[in-house]
Amino acid sequence: MTHPYTGPHNGPYPAPPPVPQPGGPAPRWARKRYALPALGLALFIGIGIGASGGESADDAKPASAEPRPTVTVTTTATATSTPPAKKPEPAPTVTATKTVEVTTTVTAQPAAGGGSDDGGSGGGADVYYGNCSEVRAAGAAPIHRGEPGYASHLDRDDDGVACDT
Repeated sequence: MTHPYTGPHNGPYPAPPPVPQPGGPAPRWARKRYALPALGLALFIGIGIGASGGESADDAKPASAEPRPTVTVTTTATATSTPPAKKPEPAPTVTATKTVEVTTTVTAQPAAGGGSDDGGSGGGADVYYGNCSEVRAAGAAPIHRGEPGYASHLDRDDDGVACDT
């Protein structure tokens, strides 16, 4: 009786691949190794031929070298002249002038207490201006310290000259 675990297909390791005989057909894996690169090469050669258009350099001619039929078109136009339109005259210019006379009267009030606001540094006590607009309207700008109408509230930068700008 033979042992059931012995034999060519029952071993612990797979059987080695068959060795190709020198005159026999090649195994499938060996055929793919040559066939796939050959197909790829043929594909690239076909793309190259297709891209060039299959024409040689001698066949290419410029389109202007070929004779073409000539088409002649004759057009007849009739011109009619119309008198040019008159340019509209500009509207008369109206100028209205109105003369206005402006008079501003400023009455200077005497300072309260009989003296000036700068602490008694001199100057006339008979003229008082509430702001620089009154000084300019009276034509007295700029006012220097010691002159009539000078007050410290009119001298913003305290340099001795009131309403200087």
